[in-house]
Order: sequence, then structure tokens, then C-alpha cells
Amino acid sequence: MNDILDPLLLSRWQFGLTTIYHFLFVPLTIGMAVVVAVFQTAWYRTGRAHYLQLTRFFGRIFLINFAMGVVTGIVQEFQFGMNWSNYSRFVGDVFGAPLALEGILAFFFEAAFIGIWIFGWDRLPKGLHLASIWCVSVGTMMSAYFIIAANAFMQHPVGFAMNEAKGRAELTDIWAVLGNKVALAAFPHTLFACFMVAAAVIISVAAYHLARNQNLETMMPALKFGMWTMLAAGALTVLTGDQLGLTMVDTQPMKMAAAEALYNTATGKDASFSIFTLGTPDGVHELFSIRVPYLLSFLSTHTFNGTVEGINDLQAQYSQVYGPGDYKPIIWVTYWSFRCGRGAESRLSAVMHTDSG
Repeated sequence: MNDILDPLLLSRWQFGLTTIYHFLFVPLTIGMAVVVAVFQTAWYRTGRAHYLQLTRFFGRIFLINFAMGVVTGIVQEFQFGMNWSNYSRFVGDVFGAPLALEGILAFFFEAAFIGIWIFGWDRLPKGLHLASIWCVSVGTMMSAYFIIAANAFMQHPVGFAMNEAKGRAELTDIWAVLGNKVALAAFPHTLFACFMVAAAVIISVAAYHLARNQNLETMMPALKFGMWTMLAAGALTVLTGDQLGLTMVDTQPMKMAAAEALYNTATGKDASFSIFTLGTPDGVHELFSIRVPYLLSFLSTHTFNGTVEGINDLQAQYSQVYGPGDYKPIIWVTYWSFRCGRGAESRLSAVMHTDSG
């Protein structure tokens, strides 16, 4: 019972669940903003009524998700200062900078143009009104980048110096934080994944109506648009994910090893991609696995004979550098979240890094 009521464990669960719930609305909001802008552009250029109907219909979905994202995001912001107050004091000077930029430059920019778009239908020229939804779309992507930059600092800390007297990290180079190579790799991968989410919603809605022989003139173009968007965004998500994987191997080899349940350093054929693995509870030994030879080596180094460091060897290295301790992440969490979705993996890894602070 005491373990269940441990404040640290409860804080982790609360923050993790809040983050996951918040992130349910984020990718759809980012992707749907672009979708609505595209449909309205098509209406502006062609004057066809079904494009206007699609703009208004999916615009409502976008606005609902935006509102839910704001509400759940505010709760998450409070938790940075409440659940992780020591962490916030330790790196708040650095971590808070991109969050502040997101609020001032991105969120308010986005919110202002959302208001213009909602109330400007019959008050603005069609061209200016169209520009407002494109500004909203740009704002959502700006917001995404600043949040990713904050998350990237937790994955690969740059642009700071330790103030030993105050016992905290202090910002020295905001451009290094915003130009973090982890953020640069994660941003396009996240955007294309968001477009996939929006495309999935469009396909689902259109298929629902078409299966019931409803709104054929409107939903058939929506279905075609959703399917083409899914194909293009899916291909680009794979390509950008490959680059993000290379960056992860470079900056966080332990995360790659944990994500693939690779306990011992391997090369070539032995550096295989894990489809399913069972290990001992302490995360030291592998009991059973199904693997694809050479694939992990290729994904990590783009060569079939590349070396991928394992959990046990990395643990020994970190112990020598930082002193005795357990530097392994929670293996099963990293392993399964990596397979359930890259978005979930990045969020859970952020939670684990926050815990370590």
C-alpha cells in the first residue's frame, strides 16, 4: 500500500496520464488546421459549394480539438511547477524559455487569428479571411516547434551552463536551444505524423457518410483528399523517422538500446531488430525474443555491419563517468511505447527524463 501511495509514483502517473490525454488533441489540431486551410483555399479558387461545406464541417472539428487542447495543456503547465517543482527550479531558466516563446509568439498569435477566422466570415474580404486560417496553421506549427524544442532539451541538453553557487542550470544560448539537432529532427517527423492523424479522421468521416449513401458530392472529394494525404504523409513520416532514429542513436544510445531491448552490444547480424522480447524483471538478461537480423544495425548506422551499443555496456560506461547508480530507463515502458507510437514514445521519454531531474 505504501508503494502505491508513494508521492513520486503518483506524480509520475498523474503527469503521464495528463500528458497522454493532452496529446490526443494536439496532432489532430495541428493537422486539421492545415486541412481546413486547404479546403478553404480550394473554395476560394473554385467557388464550389462542397469545398465551403468541407471547410465549415472540419473547421468545427478543429475548433473543438483546439479548445480541448488548451484546457488539458493548462493543467499540464501547472504540473511542471507542482509535480516537478524541484526540476522546474533546476532547469526552469532554460526549459521555460521555449515554453514562454510558445505562449507569447505562437499561442497568442494562433488564438488571435482563430478569433478573426471565426467572426470574420461575413465581415472580411474572402482573401483576408483565407489568410487568417493560414496564419492559424502557421501558429499551430510554431507552437509545435517551441514545445518540441523544450522536449529536445530534456533529450539532449544544450545552450546552458551550470551555476554551481545557485545549484541550477542557466540559459547561455537560446539559439542553441532552439536549434537543438533533436528538435530539428523531431519537428518534421511530428508534423507529418499530425497530417496522418488528420487524414485518418477525414477518411473515417467520409467513409461513414459514403457507406450510408449520404452527402456524396461532399464526402467523395474528402475521401480522395484524405487517402492521398495519408499516402504522402505516411511516406514522409517514415523518411523523417529514419533521420530521427539516427539522431537518437547519436544523442541517446541508451534509449535506442532500451527501445529495442538490446542488452549486449551487437554488430551486423547480431544487431537485430526486436519484434518481440521478454526479459528478466531487473532488465539485465533477455529470456526470449523474435528478431530480424541486421535491421537494427541498418536503422542505427545505415550500414549492415554497424555496431549498436547495448544496455549493459552503456550502464557500465555511465557508472564509470557519473558514479555508481542505475542509469537504465524503465525497459518495458520504453520498449512498448516505442512500438505503440513515436508520439507516445517521445512523451513517455520526456516523463522519464523529468523524473531523473
